[in-house]
Amino acid sequence: MTGSGRTERTVDVLIVGAGPAGLAAGAELAAAGAGRVEILERDQEAGGIPRHCRHGGFGGRLTRGGTSGPAYARQSVAAAVRAGADLRTGVGVTGWAGPLTVETTGPTGLEQITAKAVVLATGARERPRSARLIPGSRPPGVYTTGELQQAVHRYGQRIGTRAVVVGDEPVAHAAVAALRAAGVRIVAMVTDQPAAPVRVRRSVPLLTGATVTGIEGRTRLTGVTLRRTDGRTTTLHCDTVVLTGDFVPDHELARRAGIVLDSGTRGPAHDAAYRTSRPGVFAAGNLLHAVEPAGVAADEGRAVAVSVLHRLAGTDEPAGEGRPLVADAPLRWIAPNVTGPDAATRPAGDRFVLRTARRLALPLLVVSQGRRELHRQRLLLPAVPGRPLHLAAGWLDRVDPEGPAVHISAS
Repeated sequence: MTGSGRTERTVDVLIVGAGPAGLAAGAELAAAGAGRVEILERDQEAGGIPRHCRHGGFGGRLTRGGTSGPAYARQSVAAAVRAGADLRTGVGVTGWAGPLTVETTGPTGLEQITAKAVVLATGARERPRSARLIPGSRPPGVYTTGELQQAVHRYGQRIGTRAVVVGDEPVAHAAVAALRAAGVRIVAMVTDQPAAPVRVRRSVPLLTGATVTGIEGRTRLTGVTLRRTDGRTTTLHCDTVVLTGDFVPDHELARRAGIVLDSGTRGPAHDAAYRTSRPGVFAAGNLLHAVEPAGVAADEGRAVAVSVLHRLAGTDEPAGEGRPLVADAPLRWIAPNVTGPDAATRPAGDRFVLRTARRLALPLLVVSQGRRELHRQRLLLPAVPGRPLHLAAGWLDRVDPEGPAVHISAS
């Protein structure tokens, strides 16, 4: 018992967050004999975002042909527990008491847990309407995708009759599926991106080059005001609007630890071994790059387990002072975003993941360090906002470990 009344405990590996990344890491580490592996989840139920996604396509590794999000979440939880990980829900990590010691609060009271390695897998969250600085009143009927999915699939709430979905990325289409499940008519999808050069058949009208500038209504939402790129304004009459796609890493715990954050992803800066700037603290999943599918997050959970096992065995190299990798506009971010202690260390799949802020037709990616060009690569498909693009990693051994930051540009 500490002087603050907290019960002190020790574990071998502490994982914060029981979404796809955290559960996959826990299952892998426990199965590999990493000692006592404990997974903490602040919600009362583990599984992360997939719990609220009733559409299929989840869990190709766990079930043939994929399954629904809730089923995938249950299978991920079962796999971690079956492997021997200790899963505790309703436990919130409130701060740090040392380099590898966290403070928690939960059903058993206040605790202080020290580990040999900590894995942050706290995921991402959608920015609400207030954070997007959309003016107007605050009537009922305004949702983020997560709020909508919980309202429809978890609580069975009545949503409305006419909806506008703001976004055109995969998450936006998941919102359309949830609205249809609730019997809501979708008036339109709205995106600030220009129209694609190739017309795609759609079951929902898509308004391109349009930005939401206002919310109308008092006792209930009555419409959203749009401004087009040519300056015209219009109002779409609806009683429901879903704001999708604006995800940010849930990085508060990383910030409290003083971990360096990447300016592009806004998650912890990390190398290909998922090491953060704090020795012994690793990160994985959508905390690193909001937001990728559950399967990608789970793959990173399995990958970070390898790095944690090296640390437990004493064969891990110190992170050192890696060179930052910077994605220049219109690219939004790159992950991993720091070179490792060995410049030739490769990211998963021998490639980096990037995102773009606007559509690019067959872009040329150029990697440079100072005045030296390290690599150039022409993509064979357009780069589209909301979807990943990939950069080969064969240039890493040409990075000067004492040189300036490495920049990745697109034209």
